[in-house]
Amino acid sequence: MSGTRGHFISFEGGEGAGKSTQIARLAEWLSGRGIDVVKTREPGGSPGGEVIRKLLVEGDADRWDGKTEALLHFAARADHLARTIRPALEKSCWVLCDRFADSSMAYQGYGHGLGPAFIQTLYDLVVGDEGPELTLIFDLPVEEGLKRAAARAGGEDRYEGMDKAFHERLRAAFLDIAANAPERCVVIDAGQDMDAVTAAMIAAVCRRFGLEERA
Repeated sequence: MSGTRGHFISFEGGEGAGKSTQIARLAEWLSGRGIDVVKTREPGGSPGGEVIRKLLVEGDADRWDGKTEALLHFAARADHLARTIRPALEKSCWVLCDRFADSSMAYQGYGHGLGPAFIQTLYDLVVGDEGPELTLIFDLPVEEGLKRAAARAGGEDRYEGMDKAFHERLRAAFLDIAANAPERCVVIDAGQDMDAVTAAMIAAVCRRFGLEERA
């Protein structure tokens, strides 16, 4: 892949949708085809981003208002782009990112009611034309997603603590984002068997980037 720019894929969805598992599977599949992969996440993904992550994903659900949250996310995103994503793409790596700016639109724009215009303004300032080429949105009923998320270990549960109505707005937001950007977004039924989810994901990646599903 020397001399070519890498590709940027983001993974989106509500809590408990299984993004992390599928990122690991796609990374293994791509690596098996000789493609260099960088796995990363938001918030976080860089030294500065990880510091900000702790402020966002830990603590009480009402720790921040929506506007403060959005600003923190985009501050982390600016550092993430500068220190991780952009350098990886320039080295011909494929970047697989667990959440990106669509999550800001869903969580703060829709979930907290800031509206699309505020988030879009921040997006234009921080991301511009450096967004993902493909976004895989893992869709799952809210109750099932929260049940899965509750089974995870660890203290990064601030968003899970928000009420069900908030999470219903998130699910609707991701589906709306996909409907408005069909050239970039693919919705995958995350309620399927795990292997079926993986197969749907790989098929979407192959279609987008002209790869053969079987080596």
